[in-house]
Parts: sequence; structure tokens; C-alpha cells
Amino acid sequence: MDERLREIERRRTFAIISHPDAGKTTLTEKLLLYGGAIRQAGSVKARKAAAHATSDWMEIEKQRGISVTSSAMQFSFDGYHINILDTPGHQDFSEDTYRVLVAADSAVMLLDASRGVEEQTKKLFKVCRMRGIPIFTFVNKMDRAAKDPFALMEELEQVLGIRSCPVNWPIGVDGDFQGVFHRDTRTVELYFSGDHGRTKAKKTELALDDPALPGMLEGHYLRRLKEEAELLDEAGDPFDLKAIRAGDLTPVFFGSAVTNFGVEPFLNRFLRYTLPPTPRESNRGAVPPENPEFSGFVFKIQANMNPAHRDRLAFVRVVSGVFRRDMFAWHSGQNKQIQLKAPQQFMADERAMVETAYPGDIIGLFDPGVYRLGDTLSESTGLRFSSIPVFAPEHFARVRPLDSMKRKQFLKGLSQLSEEGAIQTFTREESGPEHSIIGVVGVLQFDVLAYRLKNEYGAELLTDPLPWRFVRWVAESPRDVRELNLTSTTARGQDAQGHDVLFFENEWSVRLAEERNPGLRLSEIEPGGGAAEAD
Repeated sequence: MDERLREIERRRTFAIISHPDAGKTTLTEKLLLYGGAIRQAGSVKARKAAAHATSDWMEIEKQRGISVTSSAMQFSFDGYHINILDTPGHQDFSEDTYRVLVAADSAVMLLDASRGVEEQTKKLFKVCRMRGIPIFTFVNKMDRAAKDPFALMEELEQVLGIRSCPVNWPIGVDGDFQGVFHRDTRTVELYFSGDHGRTKAKKTELALDDPALPGMLEGHYLRRLKEEAELLDEAGDPFDLKAIRAGDLTPVFFGSAVTNFGVEPFLNRFLRYTLPPTPRESNRGAVPPENPEFSGFVFKIQANMNPAHRDRLAFVRVVSGVFRRDMFAWHSGQNKQIQLKAPQQFMADERAMVETAYPGDIIGLFDPGVYRLGDTLSESTGLRFSSIPVFAPEHFARVRPLDSMKRKQFLKGLSQLSEEGAIQTFTREESGPEHSIIGVVGVLQFDVLAYRLKNEYGAELLTDPLPWRFVRWVAESPRDVRELNLTSTTARGQDAQGHDVLFFENEWSVRLAEERNPGLRLSEIEPGGGAAEAD
């Protein structure tokens, strides 16, 4: 096997998804700790003296203790080269998560042991199912009182519609977590509390039938474990790697990210079970990672990762071939050959220059303002990967700078944040050029917009909320949009690309517009946000 194929086989690229507060950033940190990428983990809502979580790099994230952007991090562990995509769990930033899942080959779904499957988890799970990627479940916060593990498994099947197979089983679920039983090796791993999870957990591992076990684990734990293990063997879904890789069966792991209990056995097995880089659909069919020609796509743009440098990076997922620093590639957005300069890889906001990258890797390219979400980069001219859908925002506001002298910085900030996909911008003839209309998927994004405009561009913001709840792109119209028969509360406008849009206050107005105007076809997704166009 040549070096390129060996490197592809070593790659593992996955996203971590969950409802807010299930412990996603904490788990990311602990995977980095066990991978040797960091020596000491910092809690998300850390005390000022303590270290902040590595993957929450933006100042607003450190203040609020939530992730609002997706971080990309690389590290090596046990012969594997791992790319972790940490996604925002907060529902107001779900769009960023959808885009990141396009770059992942599998997902780790994190559940809070006391809450089970929550609202945001359902939405994110649905996107994973649409992509057909394997889903691995990590039941977190076992150090607290938890739901019955059998009830959690039933919830996965009833609420999400996926069968589950526990790979390990918890010992102690009432806030008295002792360790886990590994069903594949028939061994019990017991944990001893250490320094609140800052360093690796201390543990001991014994066979279930080891005569020394009763001396280390109280009788009632042992009795319950043996009964439940027997029940699982008889009535549970059998372990089936093919079904797992097809996304039809989710392997379940139990643990506590905050104390590090169960993290290492999860990481070891996950890396063995999950897939190396997978093909991506394009206008020329599926592009396999083994294809010798370099190709990749832009799935995220982030401005001001280093405020001191006012820089902008395009995050690229390598799909095939080998990326080499300063190489030339065809860029779909400009339809020409460009040089790919200053490639970087990340540990959150810390970065290192990259000489080569292989399929599955995530690299950051310096962006002078030429890249857009979904752009393809390839040694093969004309190749286009399926584009990334842009979802319709649900909250709108008219925004303007507090100080009219700062208008230039204000417009630059809006333009850059719009290109990142953090906001969507619209215009209306009636509003005049000095007013911009902003659309966001969740209201918290307005706070982030105001914060970033002030801190990164020096422009304070005035915001007037608008009553609309829906925007629809005009896919087909029987006449000029200005002549459509619409309700008095419906407004006309255009998006940043000049596509016609309609703003509605309620679903009834959307239906009425289509009924009153036969031949009018409205879309929830921006034109060009679907599959790749054929040559």
C-alpha cells in the first residue's frame, strides 16, 4: 500500500452533536486530553483562574459558556489521525452545525443521562440520517443521577427511530457511578475519582469472573450488573459493524466526560468502528478519497480568528488526492486556477502551517475575500461538489450603525459575517440603502452580531425587530414580483445575490400567496443550495 492510501486509512473525521449543556465541548476537551493534544483540560464555564475550554476560542463563548461557532481540531492517537468538528449545540446556531455535518464522515451523539433525547438532538439526528452517516451515542453525565439505561435505549428507538446496541454498561446510575462493564471483552473497568477530570482517570480493569472483583465492588452492584448483562445478551440487538457503518444501528457508550470516566474506552472503540474518509457526491458522480487528483470543498468561513491580524480563513474538507502547500487548483467560485496559500491546521485558535494534507483532513486557507460556502477546489477543472444548503432564517431585524461615521466598518462587518454564513442580508427598495435587513435562524445570533461588530469592526449597532417569521425565495413566478397579488403584511425584497424573496408574518400568508398567484413557486432554500449542477 503506498503512503497516500496508508494516510487515508489512518484518517477519522467526525462531528460531535448534542442539545445545549449535554457536555459536548467538555467531551471534545477530554478526547484531546486522551489523545495527548493537551495536558490539562479546562471546563467550559471555568473560573477565571482556570483554563478555558480549548475548543471555545471566541471571547463571547468564554463569557457565556456556550459554543457559538464550530471548531476544527486535529490530533494523532494510537496510529490514527483525527479531525474533530465541535459544533454549537445551541439551537440558534444550528445552521453552522448543518454545514459542519457535510464535512464529517460520522457523528458522535451526546446525550445527558438524566434528560435523554432532547429537542435539538432530534433535529441534528435528522440531518445525520439525511446524510446517511454512522452515529455513535455517548451517554454523558453518569456521575449524576441518571435515567434507567434500558429506558434510554428505548427512547433512542421510540423518539429517534434507530436501534441501539450498548458496547458497555454502567455500574451505578443513581449518582454513584462506579465504572463500566465492557460487553466485548467481558471485563469490568472501575474508576477512582481524581482531580475533577483535569488529568486522565485512575482505573483498574478486571474480568467479570475474577475472584478479586467482589472485594472491589459491593455485592448489590455486582448482582445487578450480572442480571442486566444477561438480559442484554438475550434480548438486546446484537453488535453488527456493517449496520453501524450504514447508520442503521447506533453503538451506545456510557461515561462521564467531566470526570474522564469511560472516555478512553469510548475513544479506542470508536476509532476502530468508525469509517475512514468516505466519497462525496459531485456533478461527475461520487468522488472517492483514493482518486489521485486533489479535490475539496469550503464548508465554513471564519473572519477574525486572530483579532490582532484581522484575518479570514476558509475551512476546507479534503475529499481526494493530496493537498500540497502553495499548489494551484481550479476554484469553482471564480472559474479559474488559483494558488492555495498559507494552509493551516488547528487546535481551536492555535494553528500550525501545513505542508501536505490528505482526504478527511480539515485545512484553513487564507481568504482574501474570494471563497464562498460550498465552493469546490480541484486539480480537475469543472468538478463541483453538491452545494451546501442555506436555510431560511426565522427572525429578522433592520440594522444600522449607532454612529453614522462608522458606516464603512459596519458594512464591511455585515458583508464578512454574511459570507461566513453567520447572518443573511436582504434589501428592500422601500427601506433605502442606509438600512440593512438581517435574517438569522435563532435570536441569539443578533447578540453575537452586535458583539462581533463592536469588538471586531468597532461599529455599534442599532436593531429594530421586524414582524416577519418566514422568508421564501421566488423559484418561479408567472409575472414580475412587484405585480404579484399578496397580503398587505407581505413584503418584497432581494437577498445578497440579488434573488427575489418574499417576507411573510405567518404560514397562512405563504399559502395565500401561492393560491392567489397560480404558477408561483416558493422555496425555503436559497437558489443554488441544492445538488451540484451537471456539466
